[in-house]
Amino acid sequence: MVVNLRTLGWAVFQPAPTLVSFSTLAFSQAVRKLSIFGLFLVSGLAAAPSAQAQSASGSDSPTFGKEFTYGVNFNTQGGLIGGVSVRSTRVLNEQWSRFWGVEGVEVKHPKEQHFVTNSGGSVVMGKTNYLFVLRPSVGLQRVIFRKAPDSGVQVNGLVGAGPSIGLLMPYYITYDYTLRDSGGHALSPEDIRSEQYNPDTHTKLEKVLDRSPVFSGISETKPNIGAHLRGALSFEYGRYREAVAGVETGFLFEAYTKRLTILRDRLEPDSRLSTNFFPSVYLTIYLGHRN
Repeated sequence: MVVNLRTLGWAVFQPAPTLVSFSTLAFSQAVRKLSIFGLFLVSGLAAAPSAQAQSASGSDSPTFGKEFTYGVNFNTQGGLIGGVSVRSTRVLNEQWSRFWGVEGVEVKHPKEQHFVTNSGGSVVMGKTNYLFVLRPSVGLQRVIFRKAPDSGVQVNGLVGAGPSIGLLMPYYITYDYTLRDSGGHALSPEDIRSEQYNPDTHTKLEKVLDRSPVFSGISETKPNIGAHLRGALSFEYGRYREAVAGVETGFLFEAYTKRLTILRDRLEPDSRLSTNFFPSVYLTIYLGHRN
């Protein structure tokens, strides 16, 4: 849908009270769902010995010591694809394994909206920074239901934690500073600049032409340190012992030492649009191998 930005004012981006109420309600529902999932995960881990005893007749002792997987991540704080991950797992015994991994994702603000400009470009109105996050983590994994050697589904419960490195990279737009008359004719030499969005400077929507290339502000990236904690269930499939394929679904709590600004609006203080707490529910589809 093409939006004529000339007919809109900056108030279009101002968060309405209903949006704030909806965001609060959605956050409460998300926390409730995460709590239920956490209880389910803890209950599953506690019930693991009896579940394994029931399926002992169809299980084999682990014959591989290491496992390496890589996957694609989808989460409630990201876009269509949240990011990618790699993980290395070492088997400790029939029930327990330990792992380390690295995950790279882009975190987006829940109020982000794309607009089409008069020139045909596309921008996220109000976006002033990208937020990319690297999450090194370590953790433990326990078998809840063991699959048969060459078929079936194995269910594992896992917990992990580690630091979070949040990289705030400026979001650049192309803005037309050329002086024009009421008919749109230039009164001065063309002056088009690529710079980080600033609500106090870029006040006219019709002068926003397009988004600049993603890495235009990479030299101005600012790191921020935080930490994360995750709990999940993984469902492992596969007909061959050397191959690993499956999905992992769980919750992740992430917090930083200071508020991170992704969106800005001159009618709202940054404190209302920024946060240092990023809870999410995620799904990772992974492949890998054992040796």
